[in-house]
Amino acid sequence: MLCEIVAVGTELLLGQIVDTNSAWIGEQLALAGIDCQRHTAVGDNRERMLEAFRDALGRADAVIVTGGLGPTQDDITREVVAEVMGVGMVRDQALVERIEARFGGRGRTMPANNLRQADVPVGATAMSELPGTAPGLICPVGEKVLYAVPGVPWEMREMIEGTVLSDLRERAGISAVIRSRTLRTWGRSESGLAEQLADEIDRLDAGGASTLAFLASGMEGLKVRITAKAATDAEVESILDDEEAKVRAIIGPIVFGLDDQTMESVVLDELVAQGLTLATAESLTGGMIGSRLTAVSGSSRAYRGSVVAYAGDVKRGLLGVPEGPVVSEEAVTAMATGACRVLGADVSVAVTGVAGPEPHDGQEPGTVWMATCVDGRVEAVRARFPFDRTRTREFTVISVLDALRLRLLARRGA
Repeated sequence: MLCEIVAVGTELLLGQIVDTNSAWIGEQLALAGIDCQRHTAVGDNRERMLEAFRDALGRADAVIVTGGLGPTQDDITREVVAEVMGVGMVRDQALVERIEARFGGRGRTMPANNLRQADVPVGATAMSELPGTAPGLICPVGEKVLYAVPGVPWEMREMIEGTVLSDLRERAGISAVIRSRTLRTWGRSESGLAEQLADEIDRLDAGGASTLAFLASGMEGLKVRITAKAATDAEVESILDDEEAKVRAIIGPIVFGLDDQTMESVVLDELVAQGLTLATAESLTGGMIGSRLTAVSGSSRAYRGSVVAYAGDVKRGLLGVPEGPVVSEEAVTAMATGACRVLGADVSVAVTGVAGPEPHDGQEPGTVWMATCVDGRVEAVRARFPFDRTRTREFTVISVLDALRLRLLARRGA
């Protein structure tokens, strides 16, 4: 079965919103064993939408349309889909009641405009999920099918996962179990990692039971996705376990987590396991490390707090940084020991540097000093990130947390 995705919204064409929906849907289709040939974006224009929908249906067996299901006058996906189907519109009273209930649950009265969201093409079926006020629709077009889902990402995802993927697999006659497992890594470039895994990739290409793919994800790390297909859940899990073990044996400790694990969640889990508490001292990141840590549920089990010391006199007064350059090994070492002392923590991380765009203390933009303090011993390292201000700060966050992770693993002999 071939599938295409059409994203509706003039704001996508103007660059006001980035179309992350199509990328996510494409990934889910691949994991479900459905071939996706093309992504298209089209503005809120009847003629152009008609052309885009019909062209997609001319090439593919199924089309997923995102966006244009809201209550305003420029939300015309329902009407255009009805025209493609060659049918009229009908108001679904059951949907009216469900949408009214959504408003009632928030203590609000439904505006009259929202009644439009209960108008569906004759012959279309509303999806069971209704996370917002825009119903998703399954629309038969001859022997083909068009799915209309909201453009709001979390609403769209619930419908894709709850209805669309299973319906597509049933139509395609796919009964095999297809699963993926994602290893999250830090410390290698995509090309470097591909070179390390080249022999294994060649082996799998020659007839292995799984496949490997790479996805660079900025400060979330470089992901290695293992995908396997088998007749049963048990068989596919066994294949994934075997390939994960092989990949880990090749690339070693740069793997920091699995699937939805983040660097900060992994570090916090390790701290809790070892009965340790953590403090952070931040300069150029301005609290980003602390923010990432406290975004993890239960972080208070290990995280004591942060000293955000941006100005030089604050570094000296609170953390005991000596006189002299504040972008230096001496400064970051003092910040790390000072954080443990001030916040009463067992271990700490500290960062100072030049985010840019101008040099500071004779150091070029992108120059960063990072330190970890474990068992009273500080290790500091200088890095140079050739990025803009935002990415320099982001890479500093995950890099210093990874340095702490590796020291914690060494501490318990892992």
